[in-house]
Amino acid sequence: MIEIPNVAKRRLEAGGLALGVGLRQARTVDIARAMKTAGFDWLFIDMEHNAMDVDTATQISIAAQDAGITPLVRVPGFEHHHASRVLDCGAQGIVVPHVDDAETAARMVSNCRFPPLGHRSMAGAQPQIGFEAHPVGEIAEAVNAATFLVLMLETPEAIENAEEIAALPGVDALLIGTNDLCLEMGIPGDYGHADVVAAYERVIAACRRHGKHPGMGGVYAPDLARRYVDMGMRLILAGGDFAFLMAGATAQAKSFRAML
Repeated sequence: MIEIPNVAKRRLEAGGLALGVGLRQARTVDIARAMKTAGFDWLFIDMEHNAMDVDTATQISIAAQDAGITPLVRVPGFEHHHASRVLDCGAQGIVVPHVDDAETAARMVSNCRFPPLGHRSMAGAQPQIGFEAHPVGEIAEAVNAATFLVLMLETPEAIENAEEIAALPGVDALLIGTNDLCLEMGIPGDYGHADVVAAYERVIAACRRHGKHPGMGGVYAPDLARRYVDMGMRLILAGGDFAFLMAGATAQAKSFRAML
């Protein structure tokens, strides 16, 4: 049997937190090993709010596998080629933004899974198995098992449909995009609002009933993040490269300005 390590998936299956870091500024493959050393389990390689191309995203993805950190790529849309190209070239999972209903979710399962779960086309040699030759059926089964499909819920409609979305075979995680959800609710930036808490409760409950992993993005204040983790959030986007760069640079500049 072919085994493909997926660090984030294994951590979640063991009941732990899988901590992710968003990549919007990074363009070189060494970011994978650096973030592994920093303590993260997965990369959120962002092709939605970013000018990063497929080649760069997949180069980072292959380096991430070698470094022992799971590369997940957020695609910019629902078209099959967005997901299939990065999966064919090294990503170990896909994050899909703006999934509002089960129909869209099913479409993404079809795009990301080989038969019998979906209708993804087989590209041949797979970087996830080191380009080794194996029977096609074995490759499809192994890659399906290791591929991690994350659907982002970012509107009240998506929250309402969480139960149906979570029930779909082939979906691994539902990740609340809290920033966009708050905007859609008319409470921008109010991440601890009672309506947001209720949305978290609903998604966590749906995930528990259907064996999926509940995820959180957009909440970076430790106290509030801990509240949601205590409620059951496990797939955690814990920050991003640009925010980390600015925080470190700003603190260092202030410390040196204070010397005179």
